[in-house]
Amino acid sequence: MSRYLSALMLALLLASCGGGSSTPPRNLDNACSIAKQRPEYMKAFKKTERKWGVPVHVQMATIYQESRYKSNARTPHKYALGVIPMGRQSSAFGYSQALDGTWDEYKRETRKRSAKRNRMRDASDFIGWYMNKSLNRNGIPLHDTRNQYLAYHEGHTGYARGSHNSKSWLLRVATKVDARGEMYRQQLAFCR
Repeated sequence: MSRYLSALMLALLLASCGGGSSTPPRNLDNACSIAKQRPEYMKAFKKTERKWGVPVHVQMATIYQESRYKSNARTPHKYALGVIPMGRQSSAFGYSQALDGTWDEYKRETRKRSAKRNRMRDASDFIGWYMNKSLNRNGIPLHDTRNQYLAYHEGHTGYARGSHNSKSWLLRVATKVDARGEMYRQQLAFCR
């Protein structure tokens, strides 16, 4: 019996050492609630802000829009004839919804070979890295949530070409991301 109990305790201990919570925080409309439930997220956001200069509220609004704080978020499947699965719409994955190629470029440039898209500290750092490229390539200020999001969605070249201007749905989404970022900014100023 003690052998069984020992094995059970070991299994529980190993299960508790997982990579963090896979479920999103409750009440994603409240930055203080997110900060309270997931202090490790706030630690990652603040580290990214110090390293890359991207404000916490910009990161939070981007992650909300991209994954709703789901660590394993993926794009929907494509279907042929409405029923035959043909793979996913893109390779986007994780909190930041980074594409495979862009994620590989990030890992190469930052020398973070073990970075994972479903780990918040890596996703946050990726956003900081990417938005700095948007600043350098397209002159988008790091606090400009709306335009940073447009460049994040369309890519640096697409943004420079103005591809977003012909997508009214995307312009509406970017406006919502900007509003959420401002809401988070105001809330974070009063968190305890």
